[in-house]
Amino acid sequence: MKIGFIGAGKMAQAIISGLDKEKFEVYISSRDFEKTRIIAKNLGVNQAKDNIELAKFVDIVIMSVKPQVMPKVLSEVKDYLEGKLMLSIAAGLTLENLADLTSKQLEIVRIMPNINATIKESTTAICPNELVIDTNLEIAKEIFSSIGQIFQIEEKDFSTFSAIAGSSPAFIYIFIDALSRAGVLHGMPKDLATEIVASTVSASANMLAQSGENPWSLVDKVSSPGGTTVEGIVSLEENRFVASVIDAVTKTIEKDKRL
Repeated sequence: MKIGFIGAGKMAQAIISGLDKEKFEVYISSRDFEKTRIIAKNLGVNQAKDNIELAKFVDIVIMSVKPQVMPKVLSEVKDYLEGKLMLSIAAGLTLENLADLTSKQLEIVRIMPNINATIKESTTAICPNELVIDTNLEIAKEIFSSIGQIFQIEEKDFSTFSAIAGSSPAFIYIFIDALSRAGVLHGMPKDLATEIVASTVSASANMLAQSGENPWSLVDKVSSPGGTTVEGIVSLEENRFVASVIDAVTKTIEKDKRL
């Protein structure tokens, strides 16, 4: 099966790196021919001379260009997309927007990976339009499961997903840095403190996922009566830690809906 990526940025490169090249024949194109040639060589894939050649040749087109240039790119290739599956990772463009830009009755799947795709641990949202057949939806899921975990969600939930999976890595990095700085305050070197905290956060997330328990039940397991951990938990509650996180997510969702 031939897959074509229009746009060869970091996210496209991360997805391509995770694909099974024995199963998928991959082509890429972008506006910078020479840069694309180098990327194609480094990734061991094929380069199309332009977007139109790519759209004509492949079975699946993955639109990985910036939202603001999507109208121009789709105007170039829309006449060559009939009978093909189109996947879009452009933020903010709805399935309806994409259908309007193509003026075609196309099978379209909206995708939202996050930054962790670069280490093949993306948390990715996927949402098909009503024309997508089951076999093509499974192909889309297979493509993106190569870079992490996928969640099929309703399109109305994309703004929420953007906040709790797309923006939240930044929130988590702030939390890690705050814990690390606390270690520095109490005499530990910053690099060592950061490494310890990152390891602990990663392991704690894995434990939660594997246990199937509610997060608060795990909090209770760590918190001995009258102990040090519960002292810290009470301080977090006094300083509106949970409420502040919820406020941050709400503000992120509100901003996303205004874009």
